[in-house]
Amino acid sequence: MYVARGLTAHSIPPRQALGSLCSPWAAPRVGPLPPAPAMVRISKPKTFQAYLDDCHRRYSCAHCRAHLANHDDLISKSFQGSQGRAYLFNSVVNVGCGPAEERVLLTGLHAVADIHCENCKTTLGWKYEQAFESSQKYKEGKYIIELNHMIKDNGWD
Repeated sequence: MYVARGLTAHSIPPRQALGSLCSPWAAPRVGPLPPAPAMVRISKPKTFQAYLDDCHRRYSCAHCRAHLANHDDLISKSFQGSQGRAYLFNSVVNVGCGPAEERVLLTGLHAVADIHCENCKTTLGWKYEQAFESSQKYKEGKYIIELNHMIKDNGWD
């Protein structure tokens, strides 16, 4: 029969009777965990869903440098975002979309979805889901990114 400090195994609650792993008499762990072996790295590397070609001029997130769009996908530089100037792109990468909602913008009523950087979650602009005026239909499926959320990256002089 196990006896410690005047207690018998029958009087010790079941978790405490399991031995040193659950014992109240086991010495508590003090200090940091031992370092991980050299082949295991705990830090998370920066990885993006898509990397754009190095030989082309591109735009990246100003906050985390994730690639966003090639210069070849730029449609127009004459757009207005909620916080200043914005560019209209045909396609983008490393971007997530929120739910679509109807908004009255400078050019009329549109169904838009906010877009954010998939890496740092910063809201970058929006995607045009639907335009209700026939003159604005060309925007459907296109993306607005505000200038204060992107930088020119690679190949700019």
